[in-house]
Amino acid sequence: MKIAGIFGGHDCSYAILENGKPVVHDELERFIRQKEPYGDSSKFLLENYKDVNDIAYLATCHPVQNIKDYKESLAKLMSSIDNNNVEIFPVGHHQAHAANAFFSSNFKKATIITVDGGGIEDDRFITAATVYTGNNNKIFNHINKPISEFNIGGIWTRATRYIFKLQTGWPRGHQAGSVMAMAALGDPDRFHDDFVKMLTVDLNLASKKPKGQPQFGYLPSIDGKFKEPKPDIPGCGCESCVGKMWRDPSCDPEHEYLQKYAEIAEKSEKDRFDLAAGLQSATEEVFRNFLSNIFSEIPTKHLCLSGGVSLNCVMTGKIKSWFPFIEDIYLPPVTHDGGLTIGSAQYLWHHILDNPRITWKDNFTPYLGKSYSKESIMDSINDKSSDVTYKIITDENFIDIIESQKIVAIFGGGSESGRRALGNRSILCDPRSDKMKDLINQKVKHRQWFRPFAPSILREEVENWFEEDVNSPYMTHAVKFKEDVVKKVPAVVHFDNTARLQTVTKNDNKWYYNFLKMWQSKSGVPIILNTSFNDREPICETPSHALSCFLKTKIDHVYFYDFNILVSKKQE
Repeated sequence: MKIAGIFGGHDCSYAILENGKPVVHDELERFIRQKEPYGDSSKFLLENYKDVNDIAYLATCHPVQNIKDYKESLAKLMSSIDNNNVEIFPVGHHQAHAANAFFSSNFKKATIITVDGGGIEDDRFITAATVYTGNNNKIFNHINKPISEFNIGGIWTRATRYIFKLQTGWPRGHQAGSVMAMAALGDPDRFHDDFVKMLTVDLNLASKKPKGQPQFGYLPSIDGKFKEPKPDIPGCGCESCVGKMWRDPSCDPEHEYLQKYAEIAEKSEKDRFDLAAGLQSATEEVFRNFLSNIFSEIPTKHLCLSGGVSLNCVMTGKIKSWFPFIEDIYLPPVTHDGGLTIGSAQYLWHHILDNPRITWKDNFTPYLGKSYSKESIMDSINDKSSDVTYKIITDENFIDIIESQKIVAIFGGGSESGRRALGNRSILCDPRSDKMKDLINQKVKHRQWFRPFAPSILREEVENWFEEDVNSPYMTHAVKFKEDVVKKVPAVVHFDNTARLQTVTKNDNKWYYNFLKMWQSKSGVPIILNTSFNDREPICETPSHALSCFLKTKIDHVYFYDFNILVSKKQE
């Protein structure tokens, strides 16, 4: 039996479950090359999934109007399904987050907490934080916090945009990660109390959207004309913006409450770092207090987290030290709204249709995107034959290339769902180099110098390298390196000696695990630097995307590992 999850809000995606197991999850942003888009999920599904007629049920999230706005596509989808009586089952926003977290885990019982910037539940209640408990194939709601009382995600969105002048949505994505990276370099005490106040007593003032704010972030313009996701969203034609790639920050209105902090942030880099550190430390305090209240009423050994705020891996990495009685924590690979289509379909399969739980071997797979044939790869190479050349190599040759300090992108298998590249659409290089971090930030990713890179590590080696032996298959936990190994892999150690690690098992990704074993034998370390295969755009989806990214950056080679094809740039 197949269930399709569809959702037309931002982070538009669709998912297909077959007998309860997700087999496909496509995110619109990967195909249109713009992050966090609104879109027509029904049309997206029809264009990319050929077996629509086999679908038995449709699941979606509130507000249902987001898919009904595209009534022609929805009608076409429903008429294409053999089951003429197909129903649409609506699920609450946080209910879908909670279902995705719990049913993607191997926990039989767990407390489930969802935290984000806000969503609508099935009773039209708007919340940014909920508490559920999971028991076998059911989840039960206990707390829906009013968004006016608790909204960590809303404060981070306003601070990111109005204090740090960074994007917070379509088309370049939410850049809260840059603020988190800054926090490791700042004084957490200087602005701590200010941000605690924002997150509590002044929440509604600080999280308020100022009058005149455009619906989205700094929008792209082409020849002075703004490219909008919907035709009724006004652009900006001011002199500051015409001809520029992104809307000028000066076009945003001032945020009455946050403006004084924006002025501090403009003074110096140190001030920005101190503000970021204060926001991070205050967030940890407020979230810790929230958890304390929950755990005083709900005994918890296993904890599931979801929602965009749970992507704060530094905070997530501290929970077990705050509450030692918690034995394990699980976050799904798609904690942001792109995972709502998976979660709504899982809720329907397990909770409503009463089907039994699925046990995942090691971990729920994140590799739910498309795989590409050798023919399609060669077509893309031939399309760019004036710029690239290729040859067939072995994985052992590939190891030698990385050891020679080259920056290499890999492309193989199904693309990863979620925000993290996990070895199928990744850029890899030697973590032992003390120059590699700066080189990739400057010449490949084109981002701030302080942004860190993640280590992929063999799961069985974690206890030898990190202070805590965690399972982190989707890069969800930031953990400190042991002091005696920090100098061995400087390219993946952040300024506070932490790293957002990816743990790899053979069941998770056979090719990547075997590669890491070979790399360990060659280099002496079981770790590789892994960052997403992109340059300020969504992670590469197709072979054509991969080669386009390769040609506009200083990446040295692309390795299509399914077919041992190494692509290089032609010498000028």
